[in-house]
This record gives sequence, structure tokens and C-alpha cells, in this order.
Amino acid sequence: MNTQLATLENHRRDTIVSNLESQHANIYEKLVKKEATIALVGLGYVGLPIALEFAKSFKVIGFDINKSRVDLMNQGIDPSGELATKDFEDKDIFFTATAETLDKADVIVVAVPTPVGEDKIPNLTPLTKACQAVGVSLGKGNIVIFESTVYPGCTEEICIPILEEVSGLRCNTDFWVGYSPERINPGDKVHTLTKITKIVSGSDAYAEEEIFKIYDHIIEAGIHRAESIKVAEAAKIVENTQRDVNIALMNELSKLFGELDINTQEVLKAAGTKWNFLNFYPGLVGGHCIGVDPYYLIHKAGEIGMNLDVIHASRTINDDMPALVVKQLAKVLATQGKSLKNSKVLVLGTTFKENVTDLRNSKAAEMCQILNMEAKQVDIIDPHADATEFTNYYKLHLTEKIDSNYDAIVYAVNHKEFEHINWEFIQTIRNEKITVYDFKKLLDSPTGNNTNTKYITL
Repeated sequence: MNTQLATLENHRRDTIVSNLESQHANIYEKLVKKEATIALVGLGYVGLPIALEFAKSFKVIGFDINKSRVDLMNQGIDPSGELATKDFEDKDIFFTATAETLDKADVIVVAVPTPVGEDKIPNLTPLTKACQAVGVSLGKGNIVIFESTVYPGCTEEICIPILEEVSGLRCNTDFWVGYSPERINPGDKVHTLTKITKIVSGSDAYAEEEIFKIYDHIIEAGIHRAESIKVAEAAKIVENTQRDVNIALMNELSKLFGELDINTQEVLKAAGTKWNFLNFYPGLVGGHCIGVDPYYLIHKAGEIGMNLDVIHASRTINDDMPALVVKQLAKVLATQGKSLKNSKVLVLGTTFKENVTDLRNSKAAEMCQILNMEAKQVDIIDPHADATEFTNYYKLHLTEKIDSNYDAIVYAVNHKEFEHINWEFIQTIRNEKITVYDFKKLLDSPTGNNTNTKYITL
């Protein structure tokens, strides 16, 4: 009986897709023939790589409200610093800051930021404004695909109603919607866009099929069809929430082991010899994915009267890490007869992760803010960060070059440019007694019984 039902359902689905494709002339085929155009709304670290990948085969409009960013892209420059000039070459793409250009699009992919505010409440303003702009240009037969991270239900409860109201059209009658969560990992040159399995979903069977074919055209790693838009939205949130919870556990253990004078890295190395041990490590959890996405799940749970205690506690632990790091540094300095308020500290790295330029929601930068209030002098070195942007965000200044006579060095972000800052180099910039705080154990442990050097890791 179940087999018969499945066969009937598959036949019904195929019939719906076939009928709709004949009515709407199959958007994917039009894209391949360049009789249709795909537009990307939001050209940040997510939208731009997608736009350029599509532009290898399709006609593409790249739209962003930031004209200065658009001007750079028209010169073959990625404002996020992730892509090279060659990545812009031989692409059928037009960059614009003029929203009216979206009138020419048949498929529109929305990849705008979805941050949280100071109150940790989701800020959907960029998304709702994008929906309004898309709604103005929406035409019959169009497909709108959302890639922005949202809570389960957001696409159908917030985005589709805006599109319908502004356009005067009806979803699944006049236009279609899909959700395909972004999985871009900034700074990662191995797990790039085409090499990561893509999740797709649609507002009905026709939308799912067309969206599948559109992404399958560019994704090498394969496509996973989610059961529904809500499932696809939830999957994206869970990916990062799982990491957040596991890192919070490691951070809490690191705090405990620090009090017990146990080396956390050595504990994890020993525990990792078991085949099913998960390799998570303590660290600063910032950026606009792991440090943000769980709040969307917390918000949605709150709307239905649920408390996500484990997830909320994990967020609290990870958000408190910058202050804990400064506290630990002060404690170790005290063992050398020094106080933080009289110490000169060098911080290496302040973007939210290694080898990226993005400063948004950087816990390393938050740590620098706390250090700046408590230490005598803090020199901050970061070859990837923009000095003006850093000052605007955090009211601090980057240091142009490494000085000398440091009482403490903090390896906060392991940019590749810091590989030369080894123990030999440290000897040339250290004070007589020095504390080295190496978050991810970039350095080998110092050899010998040198009481003038304190080396600690998270």
C-alpha cells in the first residue's frame, strides 16, 4: 500500500511539474539559452561568488545597494577580498546599484545579511527591504530564491506576503519561491561554492524542480532536495548551532581546566585518540554565522513559548569568552609579578576569523576593546583588516608595525602572515618576562624550564 501511494504521489508530482513547465516555458532552459536572466540581490561574501559562478553560463545581473562596492566590482575587485580579479573575467554579468534593473530578471536570488541587534533579536530589515525591492520588479512566471539565513517559517510568513503585497501577484500562481541556504565559508579555499552540497527547496513541486536544475548546473558536489522550505531553513540554522554548542562545551571545559592547571589542548589530544571523539576546540566564536544563527532559533522558539536552554547557555558562554580571555591573561601576568594595567600587550589578529577581512561581530576585536580599557598599552596588528573600518566599528586603532618590550603577546587570529612570529622572533620583541597566549596553539610549546616565559593556550 505504501509503495502504491508513493507511486501515485510521484505521478501526481511529475504531472504538476510537466503542466507548469509547459505553461511557463521552463525557466531553466531559458537561462541556458540566455533567453532569461538571473539576478543576485546582495553582493557580499555570499552573493558575489554565486553571481560569478552563474555568470559562467547564464546572463546575470548583480545588484547591491552600496554603490561604492558596485564600482569596485565593475573594476574586477571583490570588496570582501575573497576573490581575485581573474574570477571576474569572461563572465556574462552586469553590476548595478539601480533597483529598477531587476525588472529584467526572471530568477532573483536574495543573499542579503540577516544580523542580530544589540538585544540579540533578529534584524530582518535588510531582508524585508530586499523583498520590497524585488516585489516592485516581480513579473509573472518569475522565481525568487532566498539564500539569507532565517528562522524556520520566515520565508513563508514574512517574505512571500511582502512579495505578494508589493507585486499584486500570487505565489504558486503568478510567481514561485524557493529557499537554498548559503554555505559559503569565508577564507576557505578548499570547500568553495561548487564543492559544497547545496540544499534546495521550493514553494511547490514546479519551483523545487526548476531551482534544482538551476543550482545543479553549477554545483559539482551534488544537490539535496529538502522536504519543505521550513526544513531547508532549519537545516541551515542547525548546522551552525551544532558547532556553537560544541565549541561552548570546549570553552567551558577550558575554563575548568585552567582553574585546575591542566592543559586543555593536551586533554583534547588524548581524548581524540578514540575513534568517535568529535574534534571541536575552544575559541572565540564571532562572525555572522555561528555567532548569530542560534539567536534566530532562540527567537522562533520564544514565539511559541519554548526556551532553548542548552542553545541559550552556549551562546552566553561563547559571548563571554573575550572577557574571560582578558581575565586569564591578567591572572598569568600576576604570576610573573606584573599587573595588566602596567603591561604592554601585542595582539595578533582582529578580524572574525583567519585570513579574511571581515570585522563584523569579531570576538577578537571585542577582546581588544576590553584589553584597551585595562592594559597600559595595546598594539593591534592585522594585515587583513581595514584600519578605517576597524576604527569605525570598535573605536580602536590598528598598529602599523610590531614594536618591542612586550609583556604579553596574544595570538588571537592565526592569519598566514603571522607564521614568521615564532619563538626566535619573540625573543627580539619581548620584555624580560613575557606571557604568550596562543589561542589555537600555532606555536610549539617552549622548551626548557624558562621561568621568564609563560605559555598558555585556550
